[in-house]
Amino acid sequence: MLLRIFLVVGCMALASLPSAAHAQTPAVQPSKDSEPSDMLTDGEVKKVDQALGKVTIKHAEIKHLDMPGMTMVFTAKDKAVLAKVQAGDKIRFGVINSSGKYVVTVIQVIP
Repeated sequence: MLLRIFLVVGCMALASLPSAAHAQTPAVQPSKDSEPSDMLTDGEVKKVDQALGKVTIKHAEIKHLDMPGMTMVFTAKDKAVLAKVQAGDKIRFGVINSSGKYVVTVIQVIP
């Protein structure tokens, strides 16, 4: 019985220590105007509705959201990002799931 108590207490103590990987890896935060490259997805703009702040994009798989490639309408986090794009543009874009709504955070036109 005493051995079990020591094992439980020992496991709890180990679990409370920071992991070596976590302690050695600095937190990297992207700037507010950029997204990590692994968070960007290739796509093609099909339609832009500047007034409503919406953009229709035919996109490749969005890996971080576990979403297959398809064409869908996204809301822009900031309507200003839509001023740079028009139908037919090839893009890389960042998107997040904000309370069940897919929101485009950045759009980069591919020359």
